[in-house]
Amino acid sequence: MPGAIMECGDFSEFQDALKNMRKVDDIIINTLNAAIPTHSFHPDASKSCKELQGQIQEGNVQREQAIKKCITVSADRVKKLREQRETDLGDISISKSLRAEQTKLRMLQVELSVEDMVKERTSKVFNERCRKYLKE
Repeated sequence: MPGAIMECGDFSEFQDALKNMRKVDDIIINTLNAAIPTHSFHPDASKSCKELQGQIQEGNVQREQAIKKCITVSADRVKKLREQRETDLGDISISKSLRAEQTKLRMLQVELSVEDMVKERTSKVFNERCRKYLKE
């Protein structure tokens, strides 16, 4: 799964890969309900919470690294396109490519903010349900 997200060329494909990587976060409440059906009855709640915590943390790291990598790739491309535009002022295609890449860079930066919100929401829900099991 992480290999697919490492391609930064097509932003739509990148977003789709991120969406797939966020599945654990998107269904965190259902996952917790399945792992810990009730507070009073679940012999392996501590183990389930620790395993889920590992999955969440791994996903967070992978997504953040992928987004930051693509931001770097896109920022480098913007820099190169600006340099090309300076040397060839009459080439409209370079200006169009530059605008498209700048837009993509902004969308990637927004995606990093979205990632922070996803992590915060998941962490809040996870801690509400697993806090007492992780103290053991």
